[in-house]
Amino acid sequence: MDPCPFVRLTVGNLALKIPVASKPARSVVHPSSSPCFCKIKLKNFPFQTAVVPYIPADNAQFPDGQPFAHAATFHLSKSDLDRLLGKSLFAGKLQQLQISIYTGRRGTTCGLSSGKLLGKVSVPLDIAGSETKPSVFHNGWISVGKEASKGSSAQFHMNVKAEPDPRFVFQFDGEPECSPQVFQIQGSIRQPVFTCKFTFRSAGDRNQRSRSLQSEPSSGWRFPGGFGSQRERSISERKGWSVTVHDLSGSPVAAASMVTPFVPSPGSDRVSRSNPGSWLILRPGEGTWKPWGRLEAWRERGASEGLGYRFELIPDTSGGMSAAGIVLAESTLSSNRGGKFVIDLGSSSGSGKSTPNSPACSPRSSGDYGYGLWPYSAYRGFVMGSSVEGEGKCSKPSVEVSVQHVNCTEDAAAFVALAAAVDLSMDACRLFSQKLRKELLPPDHNSPA
Repeated sequence: MDPCPFVRLTVGNLALKIPVASKPARSVVHPSSSPCFCKIKLKNFPFQTAVVPYIPADNAQFPDGQPFAHAATFHLSKSDLDRLLGKSLFAGKLQQLQISIYTGRRGTTCGLSSGKLLGKVSVPLDIAGSETKPSVFHNGWISVGKEASKGSSAQFHMNVKAEPDPRFVFQFDGEPECSPQVFQIQGSIRQPVFTCKFTFRSAGDRNQRSRSLQSEPSSGWRFPGGFGSQRERSISERKGWSVTVHDLSGSPVAAASMVTPFVPSPGSDRVSRSNPGSWLILRPGEGTWKPWGRLEAWRERGASEGLGYRFELIPDTSGGMSAAGIVLAESTLSSNRGGKFVIDLGSSSGSGKSTPNSPACSPRSSGDYGYGLWPYSAYRGFVMGSSVEGEGKCSKPSVEVSVQHVNCTEDAAAFVALAAAVDLSMDACRLFSQKLRKELLPPDHNSPA
């Protein structure tokens, strides 16, 4: 498995100093009592905003001994890099990272921005070579504002750097409920690596869940029983969906199983945040299936309806001690436009954490990639991302997984199963007044869900 080149461009360690003589307008609160903020823009990417901490003017140095504080991150794929490095009408002109600094609070008042522009700075980006080695484009103070040429201006501190962040890229060849193949993408090469099997457990199998969750009769591995709600419901519900990921030999290597039905809250036709549906992401281990992660999903209310989700890691409790789940991602995706499900835990460097020895990856020990095993290694850096289409659109998820979190086939398969669960949650959280496609209904179900 060969990864694709990616570059992680990060901006952090922001700070602002304003000389005592340089006082903002009366309508603007001084940053010593109100944090400033900035807008960070890279061409062809949406701008990002970040709070800028205020440092007293008599403090000449940026505080030492602090961990890198992230303000914005841009993930550059091979096509992004090619575009940034492409020939320009202005020969030799480097791409610029634009940062606009504002005093006052973020937000709008009467439709107008509440902040007052203090100044703008630009950082040239010589991105060539960043796929293989880290680069620092700026680290230190820079003058901003109208008095910059007179030496009495405000001072803005930032660190802008790029790091290699290679990833494995996978692409579903169809919608997860259609039991598609999954290809690994490397440049123009598409290589099949997994197959997915979507199944639907009927209500009659509820009391025999462990048997109904067997992915393959001959595999000897079975899903653990006892997960999810056992309450009988008299209302409509979406339940029993399961996706099993197989390698090319036909062996099951990961699965996503809906363990809490998606049901509408009383008096409505939507899944509420207070009563979400949930999935277990399972991996094979010691002759059975073991829970690896839990995904909860619901329908957000508001002017822009969305899919709310929370993903947590389930710690290994084989030693007999119980432990709370570790939340790795919690956000919202637009129901109309879709978006990207992302697990990103900050910088992969400078954390000061060591990588502990990890247990065997799986009973088949198929790892040969030489990278640190996750989730047992330190939680850091970009972990994975998967595309999600909006409701009613054909969805063939694309999945990116950082190489530092893949040590074997089962590692990659777990993230593929998670991506399938996120994608299917968009359908599971559709308003119950809307009809689901036939692949998501049991064979004997002829009425809308």
